[in-house]
Amino acid sequence: MQKRRFIKTIASGALFASAPAFFSACSEASKPAFKGVDITGVDYARDLPLTDQFGKARHISDFAGKVVAVFFGYTHCPDVCPTTMSEMAQVKSELGADGDKLQVIFVTVDPERDTPEVLKAYMANFDPTFLALRGSAQELAAVAKDFKIFYKQVPGPTPTSYTMDHSAGLYMFDPRGRLRLFQRYGAGVQPLADDIRLLLAEA
Repeated sequence: MQKRRFIKTIASGALFASAPAFFSACSEASKPAFKGVDITGVDYARDLPLTDQFGKARHISDFAGKVVAVFFGYTHCPDVCPTTMSEMAQVKSELGADGDKLQVIFVTVDPERDTPEVLKAYMANFDPTFLALRGSAQELAAVAKDFKIFYKQVPGPTPTSYTMDHSAGLYMFDPRGRLRLFQRYGAGVQPLADDIRLLLAEA
């Protein structure tokens, strides 16, 4: 009888000892299967206190209820920037009725040439709802530091024909304004749309 009680005690202990691993496995399995890099909980990229192409001061909190995709670039960019903006226009179309719940934001790393008028014309090439943000050199430097974005002017043959080296990729905020994902350049329309749907489903 004592031996039987001892075996029951050992079995019970083994069950509870394995419980944390079991619940941990369940918790991991319940996490959304994002295609992008999940950076939930990081303590950077907290806000975008810049001005849009229409002269309105903007903050991440302005877009509550939407997934916000933030990209840093410049309008004279020959490839990465227009490709990314075109891709995001396709993503919005792919989302169908949920397209209105996506806010794309283009932050210029070239405020010297990217005036509000230039940014208006540039965004119109992709989607009228896309916003372009700009600030002074000091404001841009502060935001880029907060978002861990690299940018550097590369001299051209004339003073105004320079190019800009800059980080590529998208940051995605969920409808509650929390930074959640980093999407690498060229992620593809379908993976981006799938991740946006997952973020909207959490709201």
